[in-house]
Parts: sequence; C-alpha cells; structure tokens
Amino acid sequence: MENKMSKRVRPGYYRQEVNKTSWEVPERYRDLKQVGTGAYGTVCSAVDSRTGGKVAIKKLYRPFQSELFAKRAYRELRLLKHMKHENVIGLLDVFTADLSLDRFHDFYLVMPFMGTDLGKLMKLQRLSEEKIQYLVYQMLKGLKYIHSAGIIHRDLKPGNLAINQDCELKILDFGLARQADSEMTGYVVTRWYRAPEVILSWMHYTQTVDIWSVGCIMAEMLQGKPLFKGSDHLDQLTEIMKITGTPTQEFISKLESEDAKSYIRSLPKVEKKDLQKVIFTTNPQAVSVLERMLLLDPQSRVTAAEALTLPYFTEFREPEEETEAQLYDHSLDNTDLPLDQWKRHTFTEILTFKPVVPESKETSL
Repeated sequence: MENKMSKRVRPGYYRQEVNKTSWEVPERYRDLKQVGTGAYGTVCSAVDSRTGGKVAIKKLYRPFQSELFAKRAYRELRLLKHMKHENVIGLLDVFTADLSLDRFHDFYLVMPFMGTDLGKLMKLQRLSEEKIQYLVYQMLKGLKYIHSAGIIHRDLKPGNLAINQDCELKILDFGLARQADSEMTGYVVTRWYRAPEVILSWMHYTQTVDIWSVGCIMAEMLQGKPLFKGSDHLDQLTEIMKITGTPTQEFISKLESEDAKSYIRSLPKVEKKDLQKVIFTTNPQAVSVLERMLLLDPQSRVTAAEALTLPYFTEFREPEEETEAQLYDHSLDNTDLPLDQWKRHTFTEILTFKPVVPESKETSL
C-alpha cells in the first residue's frame, strides 16, 4: 500500500492507506486489514505486537465535521470506556496521532476482534438448542449489565451481536441508536426486532424494549427465520399481533398516543397463538422464556435480571458473572455544545484513558 509522506507522522506511529483514507496508528498495531465499513466509520483488524492477539480498530468518519457528529463520537467513546463486562464490547485502547488539541481531527478506537456476528452465523448454520441457550444467556448477562448502567440499547439485532470462534458473545453499538434513529430509515431489517412501543412511539419506553428484541432473536435462532418480518411499520404491527393477539382494552388505555389507540381499536380482533405451535422447539422451557419476553405490555415483560433465573438457562448459569455496572453519567451527552467544546471533551477522554494491561497470548489461559 502506498505510504504518502506529505505530512510528518507522530513518532512511534506509521501511516497507511485504508479504503482511500489515511490511517495513522501506533507501530504496535500491525497488519491492518479492512473488515467492515459503515455510515460512521471503517473497521480494520490488526495484530497487537505486544500480545500477539488480534484486535479491531475503528476509525470514525470525520468525527468533528459537525456538532451532531462530534456529540456522537464523544458519546461512543464515553460508553465504550464505561463498559467492563465480558458480554459487552469495551475499549482496549484509544489513540490519536494528533499531538495537540488545535490539530486534533481524528481518533481511533481499539476493541476485541470477534470475527463474526450472529446474523452471519445464522446464515451459515442451523444452531443447536444448546448453542442457542448459551448465546441467549450471554445476551441477557450483557443486557443486565448495560441496563444497570441506565442505558437502553434500542437497536438490538443479530448484526450487532459479535461472536468469536468459541461462541463467546459481545453486544455492540449500545446506546447509539438514540442519536442515529432519525438517520436509520433505510435500515429495514432493524424493524423486525423492534418492540411495538418503539415502532409506533406508543409510550415512554423502558429497558424491556431490549427484551422484546432478544425474544425475536431467540425465536429466529430456534425456527431458522425471522419471527416478525413486516414490510413497513403497520405491517410489522400486524405480523406481531398475529402471534400476540390484539391488545386488551386495559393495555390500550395505557397508550399515550391517541392515533395509536384509534388505530389498534380499528384492527380486527385476533386471538393469541400458542407459541409452541409457531416455534420449532420441543423444549417447553424455551417456549416459556419467549412467552415472558414477547408480551405487548412492556410492564409485563421479564427483565434481563429476572430472565437469567429462568430454568432454561440453569445449565449455563454462573451468577457471579451476572454483574452490574456503575450508573453511566448522561449529563454531558444531553447538552448542546459548540464543536470546539466537544473536541476538547473528547481529547480529554482520550488522554485520561487507562488501558487494562493484557496478558500476552502465550501466558493467557
């Protein structure tokens, strides 16, 4: 790859072209290979020469081109710094090649390299019941931790559940959907995993929106196809109600949106289906989990902490790993600041990051 030396590289760093953009990274990270690209950035795999292990490095796309971009970049960095749980993606390192705040324009996030995601895995193979149990258990452990920090994921789907070759799972992209929402109209598949109260903005929603998504993902793993495959918002709701049945008057009265109330009252009455007949599983405990998750009323849905105690997960349960997080401080995330202040706050977060010293590949168990 062409190594353009038009600008001096920071000592200890080198420059490489990736996807027509210039990357400047510390010399410890070698063998950069692009593995993904999206609206907000590019991800490369790399080898960390200090440990011999593989990492994922994300370069955000123009993080300071606007106040909105800067706010999102700051929030992503803060959230990753906050997360310290084996089933939630966290930060191994963060760096910038820019030596001072006035030159600061790019930064890079270093995270564990996972290899694949649940969406890709489901296309390749039909998962065994045991593997499904283990994956859902890990999702719930990760969600219990995220929720205890006061964060709602809001956009849980197979594509942002990263998995490595040992079937270990980490939740990605938590807490970012809140800002990305208005720009996500093109992501149709996302809708299939969204709770009904999110789809139609029925009411102020809670952390159980993520539990609905886990139910949809678990059902898809069991039956080999998406459970609710709506073609638009209203069709999605129709698909959901074919299984859940139309809501009770008691539930309709809880809705904040008058439009939603009148729309639901206009629907033909549908009886609740027996999930055992919908999902291809002979395990009644699996059906019991889904029945606790896929409830129209968010207040009746099981929480992540409660779900972990259900008999379906007994085989894999390790309660000491079901840890909680410190509460995440949202105060700055919710303010509107000028661009230079977001830059300063982000630069400070990078300077104050203390990486966990990893064991070398040879000594780690």
